[in-house]
Amino acid sequence: MSSTFSRFSPRLQAAIVARLGWSSLRPVQELAGEAILAGHNALILAPTAGGKTEAGFFPVLSSLMDEPPAAGAGTGVLYIAPIKALLNNQADRFGLYTEMVGLRRFVWHGDVADREKRVFLREPADVLLTTPESLEVMLISPRVDAERILGSVRAVIIDEIHALAGTDRGAHLMSVIERIASHVPGDLQRIGLSATVGNPEALSKWLGGSSRRPGVVVNPPRVPARRQLECIFRSEDRRLAHEATRLAHGQKSLFFCQTRKTAEGVAAEMQRVGTNVMVHHSAVAREERARVEEKFHSASDVCIVCTSTLELGIDVGDLDRVLQAEAPTTVGSFLQRMGRTGRRPGQTANTAFLCAASDSVVLAVAVVELARQGWVEAVPCVTRQWPVLVHQLLALALAESGVVPEAAWAVLSRVPDFSGVTRTEFDALIAYMVDDGGFRIASGRLVLGPKAEKKFGRRNFAELYSVFTSNQSYEVLTANTQPLGSLDQDFVDRLVSDVSCFLLAGRPWVVESIDHSLRRIVVSPAPRGAEPTWAGMLPQFLGFEICQKALEVLVGDTEYPWLDAEARGALTLRRDELEGVLRLGEGGIEYEPEEFRWWTFAGGRINTTLRRALGAMKPDWRIVTDNFVVKVRHETLTRSEFDEALDELRRPEIWADERFWAEVREMLPSYRLSKFQPLMPEWMQREMVAGFLLDVEGARRWMERAGAGWA
Repeated sequence: MSSTFSRFSPRLQAAIVARLGWSSLRPVQELAGEAILAGHNALILAPTAGGKTEAGFFPVLSSLMDEPPAAGAGTGVLYIAPIKALLNNQADRFGLYTEMVGLRRFVWHGDVADREKRVFLREPADVLLTTPESLEVMLISPRVDAERILGSVRAVIIDEIHALAGTDRGAHLMSVIERIASHVPGDLQRIGLSATVGNPEALSKWLGGSSRRPGVVVNPPRVPARRQLECIFRSEDRRLAHEATRLAHGQKSLFFCQTRKTAEGVAAEMQRVGTNVMVHHSAVAREERARVEEKFHSASDVCIVCTSTLELGIDVGDLDRVLQAEAPTTVGSFLQRMGRTGRRPGQTANTAFLCAASDSVVLAVAVVELARQGWVEAVPCVTRQWPVLVHQLLALALAESGVVPEAAWAVLSRVPDFSGVTRTEFDALIAYMVDDGGFRIASGRLVLGPKAEKKFGRRNFAELYSVFTSNQSYEVLTANTQPLGSLDQDFVDRLVSDVSCFLLAGRPWVVESIDHSLRRIVVSPAPRGAEPTWAGMLPQFLGFEICQKALEVLVGDTEYPWLDAEARGALTLRRDELEGVLRLGEGGIEYEPEEFRWWTFAGGRINTTLRRALGAMKPDWRIVTDNFVVKVRHETLTRSEFDEALDELRRPEIWADERFWAEVREMLPSYRLSKFQPLMPEWMQREMVAGFLLDVEGARRWMERAGAGWA
């Protein structure tokens, strides 16, 4: 049987050998090439630096060479990445691969100069690297002949697809792909590049969308990698910073933090003890992030303190160590972050957890143990993505100077993320938006109405180019106009000129002036800064499986040799505190005067569901939850009253009582989950919030499974 390599275009084979020095392909590249050359859609799973970019691109490049586009045709291949930084990072690689066979590539995103884009529009490159939002710009913009530029696309390659699936941005991406597919004469081939996920077949089906091509999951066996783990517990921030400095000294390392606030605080502490630190997160200015990435490549003793901005496949060179503040919230994130190390031959992948809370030690152990078992989160399957549906209706109306509802339904009903929306609901949404001013009818076509024009028409409808919520932000500049980053509106509202201090880009700043009309803040260096409260009032939910593994860790007596002495002590203390309360698979209940603690370890959404159900039954109770526990407080709370409420939750009838759950949904807080909510009917907004906060079916299963052991 011939190898995949031998089926590549002869010119590509020669270039791979001569320019790259490769003598063979990796297993994932052989298998992916076989599927792609056979005309299948392909989901390619491989760890970071596992060769999946070439696995997806080389066979497509070979096909492009065998059947070149006609003269004057548009681009032939789309490469889509979730973030601009990844595009910039891949630009040289794709530039080499296309140049070595006589083709061209072009990178299009918001930071690329208009003059360069105009050149591309006159003479499209063979391969276009872009983001979902930039594709939306191309489809909407009157300056772009989308049918000419994109009508010749044969294949689309989506990098880091697991980071998009199940989200607003994923639904947006699939919508854009279906709109492009409507311009393409053939069946657009779809290729996804992903880290390991728990449900690859479902992700493959989502990737396929309306395509009639067979879908293949490429997931070859992996050689077990050597891994080194360490968990350090220090209850004081300064001691933790000293430990981070010790670990980072003389090495290239990434220090992942769960929030921008934590990242800024960690960086400031490490700088105080003399560490060479740089900061990288979404609020740091683009120029500063680019400088950090470039400097890091050639450095040998530096630590980048970052959030998830460096979790995806951005190449920052060989790493010696990954540090993790507290613990990541998913196994997938842990594997992705650890995978940034151990790439050089003979090197060991490693992660050091630095925890300031005992529960973080427990969570770190739970995440690692699940990873050892080969478990990783499934990508959520979403079928009623309302805000993106609203967005796409607006985008279609704007792109085509009005859209006929039937034509919009013909395209959007093919998107997997809208597959749970009925035609009746679709028509009801349009009727509401027309009545509410989101749309108006002109010659039978939907065009933007006064409400949508007022909300999204500023700056030439720039707000319609992205789906995810983009809170109003203020640019932060030094007195000599050096850009430092941005701050969210909610945070800026609490700043006072000549008084307020905050941390940004790892340094403390004092506010000199705030210009609300220009959305600009001028700052000067401060001797020390107060940590900012980065916007984000939404709860952070952990999944059911991680929380149940945390329960297993606490109930058991297993020793974990990768915990340092203080981390082992923190775990032991936590076990002792809950000894006799918890049971495996059930949790437990602590009855104290005026407060009962119901330890479910069921995760944030299930616990929120239980909280809301109890609140509907007992409105005078004060109930708070986190991912592990439901706390109930009341001055006259009795054990019998609480047990009666739990008995009520055990009844199957309550979980089938639609009137009861309608009341629960009515009482939910009106979180702003999307900037398109103001254009949506109330029932749709309630469904969105309930979908984010509640897991009624999961809570019902939990009550069935665990409830019998509480008596």
